[in-house]
Amino acid sequence: MSAETVKQEIRSLLKERNAILLAHNYMRDEVQEIADITGDSLALSIEAARATADVIVFCGVHFMAESASILAPAKTVLLPRLDAGCPMADMVTVEGLRELKAQHPGVPVVTYVNSSAAVKAESDICCTSANAQKVVNSLPEPEIIFVPDRNLGRYVARFSPKTFHFWEGYCPTHERLTVDTVRRLKGEHPDALFICHPECNPAVLELADHVCSTSGMYDYCHKSTVRRFIIGTEAGILYRLRQENPDKEFILASPALICPNMKLTSLEDIKAALETMAPVVKVPEEIRVPAKRALDRMLAIPRD
Repeated sequence: MSAETVKQEIRSLLKERNAILLAHNYMRDEVQEIADITGDSLALSIEAARATADVIVFCGVHFMAESASILAPAKTVLLPRLDAGCPMADMVTVEGLRELKAQHPGVPVVTYVNSSAAVKAESDICCTSANAQKVVNSLPEPEIIFVPDRNLGRYVARFSPKTFHFWEGYCPTHERLTVDTVRRLKGEHPDALFICHPECNPAVLELADHVCSTSGMYDYCHKSTVRRFIIGTEAGILYRLRQENPDKEFILASPALICPNMKLTSLEDIKAALETMAPVVKVPEEIRVPAKRALDRMLAIPRD
């Protein structure tokens, strides 16, 4: 069966199931191409909650489908590949977080959305890479526990007078981008701007012309008059950057910037999920309610 035939069958099944197809910015090109909405993990979950569809097909990794279930409990959330996990999210456990909280009693926990529902439920407030600085500064306490991404936490700490207690988690994909690689590329392309995600190592961030989330990259590159960019995040972002900016050149900072979990989901997986209405991701109420509280507290912070 050709890819085009599979795409047509997916669109037909989506209509039949009253379903919406969401794809993260790091998904395969062909998955992004047929998605109803593409975006970062939290933006997609918010869209899912707003949607009138009965079924959400979430093309991403497990914690993203959990977030959709947290915010839209009445909907059926399908994750086409149940084995699509997130190594960084797996680096923090509820037991470990409770131990860290016990070491710092009364200190609020700020948890990156790249975390499990159970860890969110143990947290005071969530954040994204786009709003982490605003979330941290919204808290009155002089100290915070930041979970699980040490790189994002240390980047945010640059802009805050607060004392940070970091969980030593990280994104293996972003961590693979090295200073030497970036310096070489900047030397080869002196007219290019280097833009990277705050999940990158602090030494790499020091070399950046601009540090931002994936959604921030789309906006920044579109508005910029510069014609060439070195992109320091997962390779999937290049699809939309090139679609929206055909007159500009985008160079992936390293061939190592590919997340194997993000690339698991295929068109055939999506079709099978819609045919069988499985696998379903459903967060139990005893976890969903406190996790939603942490997400809602973040969403209540006014945006710019």
